Amino acid sequence: MDSQQVFDIGQQGLMMLLMIAAPVLLTVLVVGLVISIFQAATQINEATLSFVPKVVAAVAVLAIAGPWMLTMLVDYLRQTLQSIPTVVG
Repeated sequence: MDSQQVFDIGQQGLMMLLMIAAPVLLTVLVVGLVISIFQAATQINEATLSFVPKVVAAVAVLAIAGPWMLTMLVDYLRQTLQSIPTVVG
């Protein structure tokens, strides 16, 4: 195994990480921004007001995009495990 193969495997892993994490992270970011603007406009400083909607949004995204995420992860893992003989040998 040469260094180029190691870099390719690492790059594929990082791209998979970004693709899987992006929907949840972006949703929580947008919800947090909206709640922060609301809190700044109304001057309500309640910690649960920002926490609960983020959790609800994250759970909703996981419920909607969860099957896609799981399929992507299983395909990546299957591809990685099947490439072991060609990488090692």
